[in-house]
This record gives sequence, C-alpha cells and structure tokens, in this order.
Amino acid sequence: MAALSCHFHLTIHKVSKNVTTRPFISCSMQPSQSNIKVVINGAAKEIGRAAVIAVTKARGMEVAGAVDSHFVGEDIGKLCDMEEPLEIPIINDLTMVLGSISQSKETGVVVDFTDPSTVYDNVKQATAFGMKSVVYVPRIKLDTVGALSAFCDKASMGCLIAPTLSIGSILLQQAAITASFHYNNVEIVESRANPIDFPSMDAVQISKNLSNLGQIYNREDISTDAVARGQVLGEDGVRVHSMVLPGLPSSTTIYFSGPGEVYSIKHDITDVQCLMPGLILAIRKVIRIKNLVYGLEKFL
Repeated sequence: MAALSCHFHLTIHKVSKNVTTRPFISCSMQPSQSNIKVVINGAAKEIGRAAVIAVTKARGMEVAGAVDSHFVGEDIGKLCDMEEPLEIPIINDLTMVLGSISQSKETGVVVDFTDPSTVYDNVKQATAFGMKSVVYVPRIKLDTVGALSAFCDKASMGCLIAPTLSIGSILLQQAAITASFHYNNVEIVESRANPIDFPSMDAVQISKNLSNLGQIYNREDISTDAVARGQVLGEDGVRVHSMVLPGLPSSTTIYFSGPGEVYSIKHDITDVQCLMPGLILAIRKVIRIKNLVYGLEKFL
C-alpha cells in the first residue's frame, strides 16, 4: 500500500516593479509501513488486559490475536472494558492464531505473559511462524533462558526476555550499581501487599547486579545467620528484608551507608500500568534484533 504525500510551494516571480506569486502543489507516492501485529499470550490476565489497551493506543502497532485458557470465545475488547469491541475473540490455541497472522506476511510479535514451564515451547512456535517474542514471565529459570538463547542464535530470530518491564525498576537498578562503587554497606528492604515467593525477582536481580563488582558488602555483619537480619543473596553480602503489608504498594528500597551518611533509593509500583511503556518499547525493539536479549537496559 502506498501513501500520497503532497507539498505546497509558493514561487515568487519578480517582473520589473511588479511581484507575482504562483502557488503549486507537488505530490509523490511513498510506501506506508504496516502496523506491527501483536499477539498477547495470557490476554485474560490483569497485565494481559492492560497490554491489549496499551497496544491498541500505541502508534504503529495493533492487537492481532488474544490467547488464553480463560474467557475463551469472548471478545478481548469487551473483556478489557473498551468502548467498542475489537472483534478479536480469545482463543486457547496459540498455533491457530500464529498461522492466521503468518499468512499475511506482516511483522508480528508475540508477547508472552504465561508460565515458566511453557515459555520455551511458545517462543519455538512463534519462531516457526517467523514472529519475534517478548517474554515477561517472573521466575523463569536460567536454564530456560540459556536454551532459548542457543535456539534464537541458531534460528537468527529475535527474542527479548524482560525480568521487569518497569522503567523505574531498571533505573533503580542502574542507580544501585553506580552507588555500589562508593559505599561498603547495602541492604534491600521490600514490601508487597500479598505474599509471594520471597525474595522477589527485583531483589534477586539487584543483588546479582551488585555482585562480582569487586566489592564485599556489610563486612562487619556478613557472617551472622540471625533470621531477623534478613537473607544474604549471593557471596558478596547483600542482605534482603521482605515484608508483606496489605494496603501498601509494591516497594523496593535500597539503603547504602558510609562514614557519616546514609544514601537510599526507592521505587514504588502502584498499578500494572507502570509496565506498559516498557512493554511498548520492548515490542518496538525486538523486531530489530536477531538473537536473544535479556533485559531492557540496553534500550534505555
């Protein structure tokens, strides 16, 4: 499909003392880019419904399929309380959705919000139909990430695995790395409204980022095994304290201390909407890569 591009020009001709103007319009045909076709796998979840709305509003992309084992047959637009239905029913067969999109030969991305046990097969299916994948599945195993990396390298197909889609969380982690070169003591305090597997993925990722930087933290307290002192993650002495406090937002605070001062950085998540800018960024970036990328950090 081509788009008509027109430009208005004003030409001035000077004849003796008289000035005349002659407007003219030039038009040219330019190819228009088609939207990225996005399939939401796990569309009936809270984050899946938020993703449907975000993709619908985003420039240059559209929801092309909704996959879930719940609310099968229902229009995803109605399930998301949108003003008008999207005329896209929820289907519990990913292969069927991918097949219908691949026939159009347009750029497609599968967003995976499912389960660690199904991620590998989902990415393989998407790759078989020539589609890239964005994976946001907490607790995905490193073995799975390694297997997917080898698979994507062999297939020359892009896949972006995001431990977090929150840009604020990524900025928190980057700030923590910078601070770690200046302070010898660090502890992480996190709170969640509901009990989950603790420590959280955010705390685990922060501790990994702070490890192997040539710094040993909390030297005076590194050997204690008192339960009240929190859990030590890794071998570099980073301690994590996890709390469940109903009514509070999901919060992560990192405390650093040095002689005569305490430096703290904090990030709160109050709504799943905070993950949508990161998701849209991931969709835009994954179509340009030909291997597996772990994390959004390199794209910020």
